[in-house]
Amino acid sequence: MVTYVSKNLKTKIMLHNKIILGFLAGFTMFFLMGCYKDKTVIFDTGEEITKPVSFTSDIVAIFNSSCNTSGCHSAGGKSPDLSVASSYLSLTNGGFINTSEPQASELYLWMTGKKGTPMPVGGINKDYNALVLAWIKQGAQNN
Repeated sequence: MVTYVSKNLKTKIMLHNKIILGFLAGFTMFFLMGCYKDKTVIFDTGEEITKPVSFTSDIVAIFNSSCNTSGCHSAGGKSPDLSVASSYLSLTNGGFINTSEPQASELYLWMTGKKGTPMPVGGINKDYNALVLAWIKQGAQNN
C-alpha cells in the first residue's frame, strides 16, 4: 500500500510539474512572439526637392539646430562629428553618405528612423529628411 500511494503521489507531482512547465513554456512563447520587430514604418519625406541644395547653407544649418549640440554629434561627442568645421569630412570619410543609392545612406537611414532611434532625438522631421536626401541625390557636394 505504501508503494501504491507513493507511485500515485509521484505521478500526480509529475503531472502537476508538466502542467506548470507547459504553462510557463506557452506564456514565454506568447510573450516572446510580441517582442520582435515585424514591420518597418516608413515615413513620408515630403515633397521631393528639385532646387539645388547647398551643404554650407542648408545642411549645416540642420546640423547646427538639431545635431551638434553639446553631448551629441559635436567635436568629442558621438560619431559623426557634425560641427561646422568637421561635418563634411566626417560624413564622407566615415561612410555615412552613399551617392549611388541615396536612400541607403546611413545618414538618411538614421534621420528617418530606419537604422534605429530617429535623429534628431526630438523626432523625425520630414523637411530635414527631404533636404538631406536631395543633397545626397545631387552628389553630396561640399558647396
